[in-house]
Amino acid sequence: MVRAAALLVALLGAASPAAACRLALLLALDVSSSVDADEDRLQRGGLVAALTSPQVRAAFFAVDAPVALAVYEWSGRYNQEVVLEWTLIDSPAALLSAAETIAASKRSHNEFPTAMGYALGYGAEMLRRAPNCLYQTIDMAGDGQNNEGFGPRLAYKEFAFQDVTVNGLVVNAAEFTSETQLIDFYRNEVLKGPGAFMEVAQGFEDYERAMRRKLERELTPPVIGALPDPRQAG
Repeated sequence: MVRAAALLVALLGAASPAAACRLALLLALDVSSSVDADEDRLQRGGLVAALTSPQVRAAFFAVDAPVALAVYEWSGRYNQEVVLEWTLIDSPAALLSAAETIAASKRSHNEFPTAMGYALGYGAEMLRRAPNCLYQTIDMAGDGQNNEGFGPRLAYKEFAFQDVTVNGLVVNAAEFTSETQLIDFYRNEVLKGPGAFMEVAQGFEDYERAMRRKLERELTPPVIGALPDPRQAG
């Protein structure tokens, strides 16, 4: 842990003097029509519980360099809404305030399909206004494959994803035939960048556990410090 933290500090020192944080973390929540009201409640509540868990709180503050956090929800091609604008998590109070904002949020849409390419494009634009951080990560949470408009691969070609890692949280509810191959879809189409990975929730009841594991992995300094600098990627 000490060695990884020292490496992180060195990387921050080598970055632009204007760098504000170690990681810009953008969480994307699926509110497409396949997610009913109870499932959305489990998703939103699971995220809040994960963010405020002792394990994730410890990962946020494992080193002095803060994390910038933002959250948005997505469904159809024109249906994306910010849940939490970019917030620098530089204290336990800031983390609690961010969690309270998410807890108080209301679902913006409930009747549109799954336009993941558009959702990723929206995320790329959000990252353009993020604080200047050493790394940028988008987390795509979802319970279904893309079924409207262009998919993730085209989004990665058309939007600014050169220095971005995309991780996934698969809600493996398998409620429809198209979702039985969801894990393969995420593995082959969604994950992108150095160290990209996914966590699988076995239904929305398992969302909190999967989200907590994913956040721990993303935020713990040994994982971040072990990643190659994405700016050196081809």
